[in-house]
Amino acid sequence: MGQFTLIPPSAATNAPAVDALYYFQSFVTVVMTAVIFLGIIIFAVKYRKRSNDEKPPMIHGSTALEITWSIIPFLVMLVMFFWGAKIYFDNGKAPANALDVFIVGKQWMWKVQYPGGQREINELHVPVNVPVKLTLASEDVIHSFFLPAFRLKRDVVPGRYNTEWFIATKPGRYHIFCAEYCGTEHSGMVGWVTVMEPKEYENWLAGGGATGTMAEQGGRLFSQLGCSSCHLFTAGGRCPNLMNVFGNKQQMSDGSTVIADESYVRESILNPNAKIVYGYKPDIMPTFQGEVNEEQLLQLIAYIKSLSPHHAPAVPAAAGKSAPKVPKAPATGAASVGSL
Repeated sequence: MGQFTLIPPSAATNAPAVDALYYFQSFVTVVMTAVIFLGIIIFAVKYRKRSNDEKPPMIHGSTALEITWSIIPFLVMLVMFFWGAKIYFDNGKAPANALDVFIVGKQWMWKVQYPGGQREINELHVPVNVPVKLTLASEDVIHSFFLPAFRLKRDVVPGRYNTEWFIATKPGRYHIFCAEYCGTEHSGMVGWVTVMEPKEYENWLAGGGATGTMAEQGGRLFSQLGCSSCHLFTAGGRCPNLMNVFGNKQQMSDGSTVIADESYVRESILNPNAKIVYGYKPDIMPTFQGEVNEEQLLQLIAYIKSLSPHHAPAVPAAAGKSAPKVPKAPATGAASVGSL
């Protein structure tokens, strides 16, 4: 028989801070509940009706008392708010050296891709004491990626990317759940995260059987879709040169600027006329909505990242893969993949 516990084990660096806030909220809840019920009992006994002829005295209230019981709970709630906000912002941005992992939610499974090209379903392998950044996407409805032992839960919303990160502190296997009702088999959308020692993790990566890194797979798809015919890597292309674009500011034709992040690249592929880079014309490229799925979009993004060395996804050495080569632009071909 397994040991009964009230809460899941704590297996990530942010878990103690989340637990401390939870314990504080639980303490406040118990204290306030006890005070309220004790007050009800005392007042019910002290001010009970003693005879049918008894008339209760008129009470005009107390302004000081009303202010007190309004201000004190308000201040307690503010403590919870700022405490929770600090935890949220402390975990808002992954470290620059974090290992990228890409997860796509689909009724009713979690599809996982690693920078080295390895893939899994309902399984996530990570090294212990290493920051891991999750990029989350959905192919259909709203899901919620929940790792109770890591005190981590993030909504997975169609049409956008959400990110979360953690540092696992204890080797072992921990539950993955979907915490958002997503259909008839929602309860079966479960999996496991396996936390491994670094050497063991490298051995696991080496046996992954990947056919090229994610960036290499994205590079092949980039060529197959004809993107390289317009996104030349020299001057004179019909669409912008994608070298060193990712992570940098891009000026739009309307005078605004945007950061070329994952969401911007995704939008440029699926809705190329949404934002037009300054100096280029609209309606040059078709939309690839419905032609590429979420997994392929992530591969294309990994490839475009690899063209910007400072933002290229880190590939563990055990993957045995080098950085993808930039494909040469053919003389002719189809339209491009996005007005990046």
